[in-house]
Amino acid sequence: MDTQEESKQVYFTPDEWDHVVNYLVGNNYRYRENIVIPRVMGPVHIKTNEEKMVERFFESCPFKTGMSCVLGYAFGAAIGLFSASVNPTILGPDAKPQSAREVFLEMKGTTLSYAKNFALIGALFSACECTIESYRGKTDWRNGTYAGGVTGGLIGLRAGLKGGIVGAAGFAAFSTIIDYYMHHLF
Repeated sequence: MDTQEESKQVYFTPDEWDHVVNYLVGNNYRYRENIVIPRVMGPVHIKTNEEKMVERFFESCPFKTGMSCVLGYAFGAAIGLFSASVNPTILGPDAKPQSAREVFLEMKGTTLSYAKNFALIGALFSACECTIESYRGKTDWRNGTYAGGVTGGLIGLRAGLKGGIVGAAGFAAFSTIIDYYMHHLF
């Protein structure tokens, strides 16, 4: 009689239990084909692995730093060229007038000086901001403020500690104002 009672108490075999658990809980594997995305705003485009890889490259800190350096160099060269073209050359009464070659060499020096300075500032600021953003794990206005403080402080340290503090405060304030302007007014 004990065996009949035991056989009556067994409701499911182990295979049936596995089937019930899979039915109630589901499997642990997710297949991309089974994802259903509602089309509220038009067709949905799922990114391929290659698109994700390219996106990661363009959002990486080395790429952002390199682009800031190149664009800073170009922007600095344009400002330097403009500055050199409107800069009056004051000659003394006994000085001979400059030749076109001397004027162009002076313009080249001014243009390259501005270009190198803007490239350095752009690369330094971008590297600091990207590093801070990666460390904090957030994208907000504080990243630019902190990066501006670090960049201004490093640039201002050439003039001493007081220059570093003033440079950090000034560049941080400037970065905050520009970030506010770019994000809230556009």
